[in-house]
Amino acid sequence: MKSLLVAVLALSCAFLYAEATEVKACPSTKSMVPISENTIDISNCVKGPCKLKRKTNVSINQKFTPTEDIKSLTTTVFAQVLSLPLPFIGVDGTSACDYIFAEDGETKLGCPLKAGVPVVYKRSFPVLEIYPKMSLTVHWELQGRGSKSVTCFEVPAKIV
Repeated sequence: MKSLLVAVLALSCAFLYAEATEVKACPSTKSMVPISENTIDISNCVKGPCKLKRKTNVSINQKFTPTEDIKSLTTTVFAQVLSLPLPFIGVDGTSACDYIFAEDGETKLGCPLKAGVPVVYKRSFPVLEIYPKMSLTVHWELQGRGSKSVTCFEVPAKIV
């Protein structure tokens, strides 16, 4: 009986973790991998607006399959507030290669990425206490050479 309870609990946790977050394609960006071919999981958020609690870390897991070889990836991430893009300090403009894993989500791959080989991008970032409580739109993009968009999504969020 005890082992059955543990198994049910483990399956329930796996189901909760596996539920993807609803996001939208970036409106002004044509990405190599369409948003419909991505699976994105933002911690504690199934549907926007995602609540970003100050003094906590938020995790993003994004599964996608590149359609061409990619030598390097850069993270472009900002909050759209009143039509102004405000970069996420410490995340925006950084290499995404250190956060690329095999499809199992455990084996670190890094760059380069191979066409047709599924990968998982796993990143976390702090929601700093100095951030004001407000509503915003998060723009999260991975770019290859020449600022070519590989994947891009947007999700409404609220700093609480």
